[in-house]
Amino acid sequence: MHRYLKYFGIIIAAISTASVAAADEWEFGGEISTEIRYFPSEPQFPGQFEHWQPSLTLQPDIRWESDDGKHQLVMTPFARIDAQDNERTHIDLREGYYRYISDNDWTLLIGAAKVFWGTAESRHLVDIINQTDSVEDIDEEDKLGQPMIKLSLLKEWGQLDLFVMSGFRTRTFPGADGRLRFPLPVDTEKEIFESDANRGAVDYAARYSNFFGNWDVGLSVFHGTSREPRFAVLPTNDGLAPVYDRITQGGLDVQYTAGAWLWKGEAIVRRGHGSTFFAGVAGVEYTLYQIFGRSWDLGLLAEYLYDGRDEGFVLEPFGVTSIAPATAFQNDVFTGARLALNDTQDTSLLAGVSVDADDQSMSMLIEAQRRIGQNWTVELESRLFFNIDPGNIADAFRDDDVLTFRLTRYY
Repeated sequence: MHRYLKYFGIIIAAISTASVAAADEWEFGGEISTEIRYFPSEPQFPGQFEHWQPSLTLQPDIRWESDDGKHQLVMTPFARIDAQDNERTHIDLREGYYRYISDNDWTLLIGAAKVFWGTAESRHLVDIINQTDSVEDIDEEDKLGQPMIKLSLLKEWGQLDLFVMSGFRTRTFPGADGRLRFPLPVDTEKEIFESDANRGAVDYAARYSNFFGNWDVGLSVFHGTSREPRFAVLPTNDGLAPVYDRITQGGLDVQYTAGAWLWKGEAIVRRGHGSTFFAGVAGVEYTLYQIFGRSWDLGLLAEYLYDGRDEGFVLEPFGVTSIAPATAFQNDVFTGARLALNDTQDTSLLAGVSVDADDQSMSMLIEAQRRIGQNWTVELESRLFFNIDPGNIADAFRDDDVLTFRLTRYY
């Protein structure tokens, strides 16, 4: 981590020095948040804290752009201080890059960046560039910055993004005293790289995207170290070591817009985690506008998730056998609703439930947020687990229902 931050600090400092004459073009912003998590149930595993988990986050946002708009600098560090889980206290460079924008329909980015691919609501199968920051949440929405060189070609036939990446980021996990963890804690300092994978191994990716009438289509390919680890029990039998394999993945993401209807789909084929397998998510979102004669919009969501990977996680008394990384989405149905009040405070509410069609295990998420004045936002989140089958990977979280309050100040 320290070498990573130092490396990109040198890059940004060198470019910044060359641009110091244009100091009036710098923009400084960011956010600071106070977060309190409450777990109403007693912990399931020894050593875990009991109920309250306060923390503080800071994320500055520093940007510069040249007068002609061709040169850009972005620096977005992130830090969290957590009162209960030492592993959740961490620092990351979410973004720190230089971007050149050519007059000839191409751009070049060098540095750490975040890239998002996907259309679905419940799971982003094709989103593989950035590593997941799992100490933030288990929904895989929070990502670590990824060192890369990215060339984007913007042509009449569509957009082509080419990536060369090194400086692999290992996934973060809660510590032994943290909640929302596996029965055995993951020791992130004991990672194992299979085959020719290692922190310095070079990864390659490409994505083509374009609009065809009402269709928005993306085709992607990735070859490199998997962002999803499988696990091996440490010789001391008191923890898990993450194991990272080299994989090749092809992906497709599509969205079709027809009035109030959005039809969405994502699919991947992956080789390198046991047998080659297919996974997909497909669904629909329908929006009801100005319900109850007001400015409110209600979006109704429904998606089906399938994952054909080999059985990925079998915990035994003194070992773990793992062919592919564990997943809870082999055969699941997600339904939800998104309510936007479209008021001056940007009040919104999202609620969704995922049901395992094989064992009827259920997880539910509720998110609500509202702006206060010009610079403050308050958020409430709740994650609940119901009827969890002992054979489901989510059984590790069955006592980890959580309510989160977050107050954010933007500047």
